[in-house]
Amino acid sequence: MARILESIREHATDGINDMIGYDSNPYASDLHHELFNRDYFIIGHYEANKWLEENGGVFNAIETIKEYEQDNFGEVNTDFSSAENVANMYAYILGEELLHKSKTLQNKWDKRLDDEDLEEIKEELENA
Repeated sequence: MARILESIREHATDGINDMIGYDSNPYASDLHHELFNRDYFIIGHYEANKWLEENGGVFNAIETIKEYEQDNFGEVNTDFSSAENVANMYAYILGEELLHKSKTLQNKWDKRLDDEDLEEIKEELENA
């Protein structure tokens, strides 16, 4: 599980690095969406399948996704026939869990983030 969290953390910190220095930083409540829903975590069936196999397996990811979607939406919508869809949804869920650990993000929830906030969140993620 440590390897998968490291890849999620790396994706999040790379995305935050891309935001630093721009005037249009997101609201704290939108950071997860910006990092894990505006672009794909993994592109390509082969890469997604490989990533899933190296990080807990396809069935573990599917179980996590089913539980998350059932709890949050009352139904399951992810297309499990696509490794790419499974990997991206799994990364979305794990990214949400990782960002929930950020005190800075929680304290600024309804405010626009500035570069200092993003640096603090990035540091919290790197130490989580």
